[in-house]
Amino acid sequence: MVGSIALVLLLAGKDHSVKLMRSDFIYQTAPFPSCHAATIVQTSTGKILASWFGGTAEGHPDVGVYLSELKADQWTTPKEVALGFDPNGERRPCYNPVLFQPTGGPILLFYKVGTGPQTWWGMLTTSQDDGVTWSKPTRLPEGIYGPIKNKPLELPDHTLICPSSTEDQGWRVHFEFTKDFGKTWTKGAVVNDGKAIGAIQPSFLTLPDGRLRAVGRTQQGRVFSIDSGDHGKTWGPMSLTNVPNPNSGCDAITLKDGRHLLVYNNTPSGRTPLCVAVSIDAQTWTPVVTLESDPGEYSYPSLIQSKDGLVHIVYTWQRKRIKHAVLSVR
Repeated sequence: MVGSIALVLLLAGKDHSVKLMRSDFIYQTAPFPSCHAATIVQTSTGKILASWFGGTAEGHPDVGVYLSELKADQWTTPKEVALGFDPNGERRPCYNPVLFQPTGGPILLFYKVGTGPQTWWGMLTTSQDDGVTWSKPTRLPEGIYGPIKNKPLELPDHTLICPSSTEDQGWRVHFEFTKDFGKTWTKGAVVNDGKAIGAIQPSFLTLPDGRLRAVGRTQQGRVFSIDSGDHGKTWGPMSLTNVPNPNSGCDAITLKDGRHLLVYNNTPSGRTPLCVAVSIDAQTWTPVVTLESDPGEYSYPSLIQSKDGLVHIVYTWQRKRIKHAVLSVR
């Protein structure tokens, strides 16, 4: 009880337990002029990998998925690991890669291919050797998209629940489940009507009582929140939080100590600044670190807590490069 009171008092002011330790670019130059939608994972052997899409510009047919590894405190040269093709073999752009390492399985790399969010389809490639080589990509079943921007959550029975959404009939959130690393799937019901709240791109938080909370992007100027008490099978009503959201992707995690972190654009419009907020209840958020505040676009963050307790964040920097930041959260 005393510890909880101390934490509440700490969060009432600046939380000095969350500190920016490192901030640098994954690469300085690359064979593509534009990039977006980074994702990050720590593998079962401890390696840290990041991926994103890059090419002439978002939506251009030459856009592929790139990968880099944090090795000896430096990022390796980006390599292209996935391309997009339609059923006729014509090049199509790739979008929104998502990396995830399930227990006892290969590294999963989900991504989307198509002409845009209204028509794209889900793809999956896997790696058995820490991202050195990747399997032949497979198309996910019709109506299954995989995690749309942010990482899955592994449930106690090792089922993966994937936070997904669609944009073809309003912005609507749903969740997808796989028990065999993406070979077979089930799909949950849509949890919002896309009218009162238009929402996409959920992230998962875990609450002390076992509930799941999903938070994410909306068209209503604030981050949404929705809870499930049965591991994502059913969900309560969706509501809007007090956290601003300028119609831009965000990401959130629950830390090992039970606190929650959210990386988001702390503004009602535009995509700067990019900030980190902390919460003890996944409801009231306190900004503690500003990653970027200059004019421009700083967006689409992805974050993990690594085995050593540090938090790694990757995000879009001006659509020109991918940036990597490390936080101490002790």
